[in-house]
Amino acid sequence: MRLRALLDTDALGLKLLGGEEELDRTVRGVMTTDLRDPSRYLSGGELVLTGLAWRHDAEDSEPFVRILVQQGVTALAAGEAELGDVPADLVTACARHRLPLFAVHESVAFATITEHVVRQVSGERAGDLAAVVDRHRRMMTSGPAGGGPDVVLDLLGSDLDLRAWVLAPTGRLIAGSKAAGPAALPAETCGRLVAEHLTATRTGRRAPHRVLLGGTTYSLFPIRSTGRSPQSARDTRDVRETLLSDWLLAVEADAGDWAEERLDLLHGVTQLIAVERDRRDAARTVRRRLAQEVLELVQTGAAPGEIAARLRVAAPVLLPGLGAAPHWQVVVARVDWDGDGIEGGPVAQALLEEILVDPLSAGPEHSDRIAVAHTGEEAIALVPLPAVSTEHDGSETGVLADALLESVRDPLTAGLDGDGHLTLGVSAAVHSAEGLRGALEEARHARRVAAARPGRVCAAGHQELASHVLLLPFVPDDVRRAFTARLLDPLRDYDRRHRAELIPTLEAFLDCDGSWTRCAGRLHLHVNTLRYRVGRIEQLTGRDLSRLEDKLDFFLALRMS
Repeated sequence: MRLRALLDTDALGLKLLGGEEELDRTVRGVMTTDLRDPSRYLSGGELVLTGLAWRHDAEDSEPFVRILVQQGVTALAAGEAELGDVPADLVTACARHRLPLFAVHESVAFATITEHVVRQVSGERAGDLAAVVDRHRRMMTSGPAGGGPDVVLDLLGSDLDLRAWVLAPTGRLIAGSKAAGPAALPAETCGRLVAEHLTATRTGRRAPHRVLLGGTTYSLFPIRSTGRSPQSARDTRDVRETLLSDWLLAVEADAGDWAEERLDLLHGVTQLIAVERDRRDAARTVRRRLAQEVLELVQTGAAPGEIAARLRVAAPVLLPGLGAAPHWQVVVARVDWDGDGIEGGPVAQALLEEILVDPLSAGPEHSDRIAVAHTGEEAIALVPLPAVSTEHDGSETGVLADALLESVRDPLTAGLDGDGHLTLGVSAAVHSAEGLRGALEEARHARRVAAARPGRVCAAGHQELASHVLLLPFVPDDVRRAFTARLLDPLRDYDRRHRAELIPTLEAFLDCDGSWTRCAGRLHLHVNTLRYRVGRIEQLTGRDLSRLEDKLDFFLALRMS
């Protein structure tokens, strides 16, 4: 806004004392100060408001004005409440340095002027930003992407002073404005924001969603595919199909009192970022097609030589410059919804692509190198490993089932809450086409083990397939119930009546491999007390805990209960 506009606003009560020829200067902000040297708080273009508390005598005016001019201040407005008329020495100093000077009537609060300037400047910035966003949108629609979401977020930071971030449904930080900086939003905060957003979206709350975390208010805007209108998201079925694949724009501000113009502007920003999201999805087409081709060859029993040929084509695409065929792992994911027959394959594919970004990242250039296909309800990832080393315990390095879900479990649980389940299975690494078919079956078996576990988000790895846990998920439910009831119900009933803690004692005894001394120490019991409890367990169940067969039966019953 121009200085002339301030002078023409009667409600501000400004009187021009000097600098009439400078009234076309632009005001970019406002700052109130009574410091002798406010330079550290000035960035240029401000209207400075002062009550003159810094002035003790006539010699103080010259250095004060000189500092303002050196910092690029647009004008000075001095209040008349403390000293009455503005001192002549200040008028002279401002005239000498060609700094426009206003007198503020004692009846006008500085807050009134500040509010007016901020409102006018913000409105002009929003208009300027809207034009930039519209121009940027046309540029991106008609040609290559112009720097990704970071460019748009930088516009929000520089033009509207808004700190903003783009987040994935897993809680991963995709982009942040320079003013915000990726480090300014901790991983825990990202996860909680995404969880709140997914919960709000599932319950049909109108966006933007406002969240208060640690004393800071965030406004959350969904970033939906450019091919889908916002209204269609109100349909429950449609929300489930896209909930776990849409990005999120988090803004550090309370949008509850924003004008419609600013809300429309932020909606335009989300559409612009959605264009970039669609471009990234399109860039994955080659990798998806390669994974689909390899998967079809494996499932149809093609010759190992034919599969190996496709793998040689895939390796340079997924790991440029590798030079030799890598080792491979297979990860299988499935998303199941209770009730409705929603196809889970595309959702699982988008989620698996997102989940596999962080464990594989070796820098931005390698953050998206996996290939994921989907068939029906399953998504299957072909994960290249440049090298597979063996640790001291003999286990191979690579993608680990627990590590995949460590940072994404809470956000995804919020998105699936009520009627959704995500399960993942991870194979061991293989180094040839012959091993790929076995790796696929291994990952599928591991996923079925994960599906038998409680919780909305579960994973299992190939290491667990050499254990009894491989057998337990495939025992029919009625057989499991009958087996555990026969062994454990007498103990549960006794504990309920006498508070004897026989079940915890049995668990600890088996976990200590039947060692009386170690088990008594863990339970903080005398050994004779432990012997009494174990004797009571044997008496109630008719079993002998000195026999391996009975120990194994109790162990399995506890695992299946």
